[in-house]
Amino acid sequence: MSQNDAFRALDREECLRLLTKVPVGRVVYTRQALPAVLPINFSLDTDSSVLLCTSADSDLVQAIDGVVVAFEADEFDAATRSGWSVVVTGRATVVDDPAEHERLSHTGPSSWMPLRDAVFVRIEAELLTGRELRGHTAHSEARAAAAAEL
Repeated sequence: MSQNDAFRALDREECLRLLTKVPVGRVVYTRQALPAVLPINFSLDTDSSVLLCTSADSDLVQAIDGVVVAFEADEFDAATRSGWSVVVTGRATVVDDPAEHERLSHTGPSSWMPLRDAVFVRIEAELLTGRELRGHTAHSEARAAAAAEL
């Protein structure tokens, strides 16, 4: 397998489809002028934005409301050296419309942590990129090397 065969850029539709397959991703943002990464469960809304549910008084909400952040989710298999990664970049905003909050209370993500005052944060999918790595095992490398010698 050549290097070009092992790597493939994903289109927008593939990225969105893959994001629905995993429950947890990572928010990448700035905290006190330093990069920060926080794992968090999420879901996609009907407009393809990433939805987070967290506590109203969390440091995360205060750090990301109104700013551009990145959100990354992935899935990898170490045995086959394969997997995918999708990055959503866009502005994060706290959902403050009561009707929208009510809708998301039924259809949006629920936090894995018990929350007293839950808020939803929407990350607009302004830039959506993804890549897939089609790996192979050491056994297939050995077979390929043996075949090349013949």
